[in-house]
Amino acid sequence: MQEKMPIAIVSDVVCPWCFVGKARLEKALEAHGLTDRVAITWLPYELNPDMPAEGMDRTAYLDAKFGPGKRKEIEVRLSEAALESGITFNWAKVTRSVNTRMAHMLIAAASTVQRGSDMTAALFKAYFQEGRDIGNLETLVEIAVEQGFDEQAARDELANDELRETIIGLEAHAQKVGVTGVPFFIIDGKLAVSGAQTGDVWAQVFQQVMRDAA
Repeated sequence: MQEKMPIAIVSDVVCPWCFVGKARLEKALEAHGLTDRVAITWLPYELNPDMPAEGMDRTAYLDAKFGPGKRKEIEVRLSEAALESGITFNWAKVTRSVNTRMAHMLIAAASTVQRGSDMTAALFKAYFQEGRDIGNLETLVEIAVEQGFDEQAARDELANDELRETIIGLEAHAQKVGVTGVPFFIIDGKLAVSGAQTGDVWAQVFQQVMRDAA
């Protein structure tokens, strides 16, 4: 593989398994010496497309979605998976469920200058480790500036109706081609991998890609 292998990742920045899946993929790429031989593209997916723009209390949202008392159980399982992947969740700080449309717009804007992965990582950290409201315009502008982007440029992108429509279109396309859950990985435009898979699975995927390339 002389050219970089494309990996498209369909995800949402409030999806905890997407955070775990990203970490697991990165560990697997490093283990196989592929970190600098892949080109990652982030594609949008909204777990809660009907979430109000101002978001809502996370406990209330999860109780309504999974039933009272299930939140702790889910968080424990996620924390265990995260530790194995070298990341952490700070559940005490994650108090809001948020609308992620603007966050996806920010990732798309960063992707135009090959910074999509950096912005995605910053948003995962901001939400799951720092408990910041990444559905809030001012918070997103702050994160963009922290990542080295011009403040006014960030504001312009987050108010860009054309970019908003692009995100909506990409999300609709993902559903049209059968993406019903995230994370969802498309390797080299051919192989589809669903879920936050372990290193063993990624080893098999990479072997398959190598065989196909040969």
